[in-house]
Amino acid sequence: MSEPVLELRGISKAYLKGTPGEVRVLSALDLAVGRGEVVALVAPSGAGKSTLLHIAGLLDTADEGTVAISGRQMTGLPDRARTEARRGEVGFVYQFHHLLPEFTALENIVLPQLANAVPKAAAEARGRELLARVGVAGRADHRPAALSGGEQQRVAFCRALANAPKLLLADEPTGNLDPATAEQVFGVLMELVRGTGLAALIATHNLDLAARMDRVVRLDAGRIL
Repeated sequence: MSEPVLELRGISKAYLKGTPGEVRVLSALDLAVGRGEVVALVAPSGAGKSTLLHIAGLLDTADEGTVAISGRQMTGLPDRARTEARRGEVGFVYQFHHLLPEFTALENIVLPQLANAVPKAAAEARGRELLARVGVAGRADHRPAALSGGEQQRVAFCRALANAPKLLLADEPTGNLDPATAEQVFGVLMELVRGTGLAALIATHNLDLAARMDRVVRLDAGRIL
């Protein structure tokens, strides 16, 4: 594996911790994802995939263990530093696009850059470049409601990559699409990852798509197999 971008060591997470109803979701889990590597994360519903992605993406914290991104230790950082690291180092894509409905496709890509102190003109240029890369440059001024499901998800990919993150985390990114559209969107996702050289961890139920990634890891009983 190339130089690791994401390193999870000894990650454990339980809900209702210390009570009779405690549910242990992750248990002493180790996982590393290298630069330019696309890893499929496969597990049944409820097995903890989303929890793992949230911890990896600094949206949640583990009860035990450490998270490092691009060699920087993230565990124990204060909230503001975690937010800044998440904004600059991590891109997220979800099953549902979660685009802001009152803004255009371009504006949805510009906004996270403005939050990262990028000048507006540069943010718009970056947004148009990304939209062109995924084949929807002509839809830049359309709001999400005027876009197809596949177009919405392509814009969501662009938004995730707006701040040039080192790590992309995707939770069932094709799960809400019909098979033909899912195939097209998956192809766009792989082209983006290959073209930027970032590390990608993609949770999916689609075993055919998973088999076309660089590596498949399975989550079972809170551990990576």
